[in-house]
Amino acid sequence: MIPGIYARSFMEGRLTEEQMLNFRSEVAGEGLSSYPHPWLMPDYWQFPTVSMGLGPLMAIYQARFMKYLENRGLIEKQDRKVWAFLGDGEMDEPESLGAIHLAAREGLDNLIFVVNCNLQRLDGPVRGNSKIVQELEGNFRGSGWDVIKLLWGRGWDELLEQDTSGKLRQLMDETIDGDYQTFKSKDGAYIRKHFFGKYPETAELVKDWTDDQIWALRRGGHDPKKVYNAFLRATKAKGQPTVLLVKTVKGYGMGTAGEGQNTTHQQKKMQLDQLKAMRDRFKIPVTDEELEKDIPFVTLNNAQKAYMAERRKELGGAFPKRETESPKLEIPPLETFKKELQSSGEREFSTTMAFVRILTTLLRDKKIGKNVVPIVPDESRTFGMEGLFRSVGIYNPKGQLYTPEDREQMSYYKESADGQVLQEGINEAGAMADWIAAATAYSNHGVPMIPFYIYYSMFGFQRIGDLAWAAGDSRARGFMLGGTAGRTTLNGEGLQHEDGHSHILASTIPNCITYDPTFSYEVAVIVQNGMKRMYQDQEDVFFYLTLMNENYHHPEMPMGAEEGILKGLYRMSKVAKPGKKHVNLMGSGTILVQALQAAEMLKEDFGVTSDIWSATSFNELARDYQDCERHNRLNPFAEERVPYITQTLTNVSGPIIVATDYMKNYAEQVRGAVKQRFTVLGTDGFEPL
Repeated sequence: MIPGIYARSFMEGRLTEEQMLNFRSEVAGEGLSSYPHPWLMPDYWQFPTVSMGLGPLMAIYQARFMKYLENRGLIEKQDRKVWAFLGDGEMDEPESLGAIHLAAREGLDNLIFVVNCNLQRLDGPVRGNSKIVQELEGNFRGSGWDVIKLLWGRGWDELLEQDTSGKLRQLMDETIDGDYQTFKSKDGAYIRKHFFGKYPETAELVKDWTDDQIWALRRGGHDPKKVYNAFLRATKAKGQPTVLLVKTVKGYGMGTAGEGQNTTHQQKKMQLDQLKAMRDRFKIPVTDEELEKDIPFVTLNNAQKAYMAERRKELGGAFPKRETESPKLEIPPLETFKKELQSSGEREFSTTMAFVRILTTLLRDKKIGKNVVPIVPDESRTFGMEGLFRSVGIYNPKGQLYTPEDREQMSYYKESADGQVLQEGINEAGAMADWIAAATAYSNHGVPMIPFYIYYSMFGFQRIGDLAWAAGDSRARGFMLGGTAGRTTLNGEGLQHEDGHSHILASTIPNCITYDPTFSYEVAVIVQNGMKRMYQDQEDVFFYLTLMNENYHHPEMPMGAEEGILKGLYRMSKVAKPGKKHVNLMGSGTILVQALQAAEMLKEDFGVTSDIWSATSFNELARDYQDCERHNRLNPFAEERVPYITQTLTNVSGPIIVATDYMKNYAEQVRGAVKQRFTVLGTDGFEPL
């Protein structure tokens, strides 16, 4: 499908011959990616639809978020559609069908699925012993979708009209997909014998037909008029999503080179006689001499070019096309969060609560409050966010048709058509797809939204890592927040709840900026800087913060700490006079609080003095280290770059002991940049010892 889209763009003059020749060779911006990748082709592809199954899931939530924006008055209501072109084999992915009930429940009539039912997946039939179209029809119709079946071309209409016995209909219904595939891999004579020949009545229908006429009978997806009418009907749907189940032949037009064959997916080249046969079949204006010399690009005359340009204009302009520009938001200064920058005094609270206070401040901001999108997979009360239920409401396009049992309470469960909170229930994949839709709204709708998706950190990158990678590819902008983070925060909850590796997983996504803050002022600095980078500086990055549920005292932000917080390391306390026995204790998250206690114990019990270092991001430190190393290798005669962590620790004496709530590999990334003795403690294994 992707080469076909490129071919159309080439015919329209959007792509050059050089780009076409560099298909699958993205060299210096003059190539074409083999799949839709906004990161590689930022002004062309809007959505990354690989891995299989992510496309349909994300399409549902893109359509849903479009309705969200309309109902909240952030964009005008318009007849805009989300089209998802899918394969029948792809529908076996759990994500493909996992959210179709939501689309029907919320009446997403702006959503159209087109499922290409060519009956084949990569290795063989999708449903050799049954019928995939009927199976999918039952799934979608049962979930409340409008189902349009485009199965047979016009050539079949004449035969069906003559089928007074009903035997042809019976034969078509009882023939399974494995046989239908085999028929199109053979020829007309084979179809006459093994299909029509099954019953005397059906054999009689084609007795005067030639084998070529029988072979010319097409599936519905190869009949332009029927395709047009099916698509037209799909655009008229009201009150429910639509799915088109389109029957086609894999490798259509390839003939003996791969039409309907199990090997079609791996077919890379065609023989000369096969190319000539395909040319003749589709009346492509290329001579034998041209084919034998070097296959040329087809060119259009002026009239054809004018026609294509006019049609494209009438259909709304170039497509696909991704918008790279968006309005900038006026981000509040850091002083807006002054409560988080100050000492908490005698009060103790968690970084989760600090974040909720920051989020509440942002929601109340008159300039950007409407752009904030809180997203929670049924854990609002866990994170102390239930106050948002009443203040901004939970989004539900139908409003609230019932009386909630807690209606008389201050923070009752309030749903409304213009609600701001996206409450996804126990559905991390759906919540992440929601987040991606919000995080790409700046490009898809020209409205920059600031999504904050908070969840149990163990159920983040480990569970929806594929979607997180797609978010990076999408150039998504927003915040992911892993609550109850760390391996020691939820003892007794079991291995499935204890996260000791989310930062390691997050580090694999190049544009995911990660932090493990300890204090409220660190959270404030990171969130404010993140908003500035994404919504003022227009950087295509997104942020991941881990938050904890442990309550403790939060000191005032040290003078000049802001740079170190953002780069990943700063010294939060330094002894006036180091003793003969002196160490540097480095930590992050709640474990840094333990390091502070350890410093007191070391001094009182062992006479060892300690400096305390807050390492807000070993991932950022490691990336800076790796960037410096790479630059120095590639530029041996240039001034050597020194990693930030190396500079920061240059005049530091004594060994360094690192402790985090994560696997040792998290901090081990920077070992090569540290000249001092460097000991790393972590929470490797299934349970902390």
